[in-house]
Amino acid sequence: MEFLYNVFTVLHFVGWAIVLGGYALSVRRPELSKGVFHGSALALLAGILMVGVAEGGGLWDDGGPSMTKIGIKLGIALVIAVLAFVGTRQGEKVAPALKHAVGALVLVNIVVAVFV
Repeated sequence: MEFLYNVFTVLHFVGWAIVLGGYALSVRRPELSKGVFHGSALALLAGILMVGVAEGGGLWDDGGPSMTKIGIKLGIALVIAVLAFVGTRQGEKVAPALKHAVGALVLVNIVVAVFV
């Protein structure tokens, strides 16, 4: 189970890296990269699977992370995925506020993961 957990952890990190890379690519462009949505969906799914495997496999029997923390991260990840979906559906005219909200929320999610 630990190997499967580690696989999902890597996929989770790769998903957020795709989101940050796609955001950085689209900062000076009018559109939002489609990779941002795909990366957020990957990170969201991998995060859910990580928690499921860890809980089901007993990897967090020593306490593990707080479920409040995981709930906050899940909520932020859902908002990021929705914003990324809306941004990619808008095509070439994405509001800069939407793009910057995606980038800021990814950073908030990372800060919550590390410091909370």
